[in-house]
Amino acid sequence: VATPNAPTPTGEAPITLHYNERPPYLVTTEDGVGGLTGAPTTQVFAASGIPYNWEQTPSKRQIYLLQQNEGRDCLVGWFKNAEREGFARYTLPVYRDEPQVALARADNERIMSGQTAAAVFADPGLILLVKDGYSYGDYLDLQIRDHNPVRTVTTVENSGMLRMIAAGHADYFFIAPEEVDGLLASSEFDAHAFKTVHFADVVSAEERYILCSLKVEPEIIDRLNRAIQQIVGMP
Repeated sequence: VATPNAPTPTGEAPITLHYNERPPYLVTTEDGVGGLTGAPTTQVFAASGIPYNWEQTPSKRQIYLLQQNEGRDCLVGWFKNAEREGFARYTLPVYRDEPQVALARADNERIMSGQTAAAVFADPGLILLVKDGYSYGDYLDLQIRDHNPVRTVTTVENSGMLRMIAAGHADYFFIAPEEVDGLLASSEFDAHAFKTVHFADVVSAEERYILCSLKVEPEIIDRLNRAIQQIVGMP
């Protein structure tokens, strides 16, 4: 479903901005898309004079579109990692997260705040739930690769992952703290049935970017970056 589009100046083909509804980062509004990453992206495209269309697209298909590199496509609010840098152009960051946390059942005493991610990953009795194709930022991606924790891979969104934790299909999954309250409030569960787990070694904040297909010209990225420096103001 496409949201209201920006006006298209003559002679410049619009860029398709792909997103999936993900409060508080990406929220459909009457005027387009808002939220922690949606609002600055809208402002940046408007300020740079680059025509664009918002389009709702499942997250896994978004990455597939960039890998195929058949259109002028950009994704909003994604982490940077080495694999993605092989098939995408990145802007400067449009938002900086708080350090990642995990959600687990409140009665799960095997996982507690204050542990390191490495210690949790080393426990064979704990199952990590990960979303297929997702990055959890450089530090956690590296820890997962190096420690190879017991894990289950899923394609469902956070709401489905929460149900899997509640049902005991896995023990914990990583999430940005900005998303926790909204996820629990919109779920069918009592929020007190879950706990937020803070890791002693997960202290760096990850940055979220606009990443675009290689069909999006470097000059466009430069224009977006100039607007990001003015509007978002992150170093």
